[in-house]
Amino acid sequence: MRGTDNLPAVTYTPIGVIHSGHRVPDETPIQPVFAQNCQGRIDLLPEYIEGLKDLEGFSHLILIYHFHRAGASRMIVDPFMDDVSRGVFATRHPCRPNPIGFSVVRLTGIEGATLHLAGVDILDGTPLLDIKPYTAKFDHIACIRSGWQDEVDDETARKRGKRRYKGS
Repeated sequence: MRGTDNLPAVTYTPIGVIHSGHRVPDETPIQPVFAQNCQGRIDLLPEYIEGLKDLEGFSHLILIYHFHRAGASRMIVDPFMDDVSRGVFATRHPCRPNPIGFSVVRLTGIEGATLHLAGVDILDGTPLLDIKPYTAKFDHIACIRSGWQDEVDDETARKRGKRRYKGS
C-alpha cells in the first residue's frame, strides 16, 4: 500500500495537562535523566480520575503527550546531543510528522486528580494524551546498541542534555 489513502484519520483528545517550571524550550532538559530535580504535576480531567485506581503502587510512569510547541515537521534535524544532522526517526527531536513525545518520570504522589512528578523534562502546559505505568518486567531492556548516540561521551551528553537549564 502506498500513501495514506486507505488509512483512517487519527484524532486524540487530551486527558489532562502537564505543568512544570519549564517555559522556554531551550532552557528545558531534553530527557528525564537530565531533569532529575525538576518537579512537575499532571492535572487530570475529572472524567479520567477513576482510571488512576491502583496507580500509586508504581514508582515511575510513561507519559505520552503532544509537543504543542514543536516547529514544523522535518525529516532531517539537528539533534540536541550531536553536531551532525540526522534523520528525525533516529532522534527524539520534537519536529516530527506526528509531534508525540514520551517521558519516563517518577511518580511522587497522587492527590485526587493531581499527580505529582519528578524528573520532568516537559514544557509547562503540555497536553497529556496517556499515562502508562513503567513496569520493569516489560519495559527494561539491556541496551546493546544506541546508534549514533553511542559515540557521544557522558560529559557531552550531560552538558548538551541539560541545554540551558539553570537548575541543578
